[in-house]
Amino acid sequence: MSQAEAVPRAPRPLWSLGLLRSEIGVTFRRWRTLALLAVLAGVPVLVGIAVRIETGDGGPEGGGGGPGGPAFLSQITHNGLFLVFTSLAVTLPFFLPMSVGVIAGDSLAGEAHGGTLRYLLVAPAGRTRLLLVKYATTLTFCLVGTLVVALSALVTGALLFPLGEVTLLSGTSVSFGEGLLRALAIAVAVALSLIGVAAVGLFVSALTTSGIAAMATTVGLLITVQILDTLPQLHALQPYLFPHYWLSFADLLRDPVYWDQLQKNLGLQAVYALVFGSAAWARFTTRDITA
Repeated sequence: MSQAEAVPRAPRPLWSLGLLRSEIGVTFRRWRTLALLAVLAGVPVLVGIAVRIETGDGGPEGGGGGPGGPAFLSQITHNGLFLVFTSLAVTLPFFLPMSVGVIAGDSLAGEAHGGTLRYLLVAPAGRTRLLLVKYATTLTFCLVGTLVVALSALVTGALLFPLGEVTLLSGTSVSFGEGLLRALAIAVAVALSLIGVAAVGLFVSALTTSGIAAMATTVGLLITVQILDTLPQLHALQPYLFPHYWLSFADLLRDPVYWDQLQKNLGLQAVYALVFGSAAWARFTTRDITA
């Protein structure tokens, strides 16, 4: 045995920033990703224009309602910052998770269908490391997509409506600067609410070699769970469904902040990430990659 062969190889690190940067770059350069971000950016614009036209024609300035949507909608004409909260409430039930489902569902299955998954593993990336990078990339999209909605809403709200002090849902008023900080905190909370969907999509993507099938299945599961969460007959099951506490971000607009529902939401998302992430790892690390 030669001296070179006798020297043990250093173990490959489980994490690689170079691989992560490459994956994020590839993902965000795809036309599909850019189209999803464009749709997300367009929702606040449409909501803002609709509210502006309705109130400009002498229509009602908004009604009351729960903290999820109408309570925010009624405040937009008084403070454009509320368009941020309204837009996040509008996009969270469907647009944002659907976009995440598309990215997560295509993460592994798309590579397998295109014949590049085997070459990524030979690179060598390693299955566990590649899975972690794919999930981290999906989580990056969760944050970027949420911030795109928030920024588009902030710009649209500033152009169409006045800005100023923010009246919280608890009735107290805070400065515009603190309102911006709360808006940022809400955007982060919304992004964290999507980690469960990302894990489910990654697991589905590990089960098939068809990117379209994985994306459709993930979105279908999302719609099904959303429907189940609205049926009163399933009230005992609903606290365990990943979208159940999504609108708890509204509690960040109270003084003091109500942390109970927010903590339940983050805990539930962590459980989904752990369970479905582990299932994806178990499937992907034992899968026969032939494509």
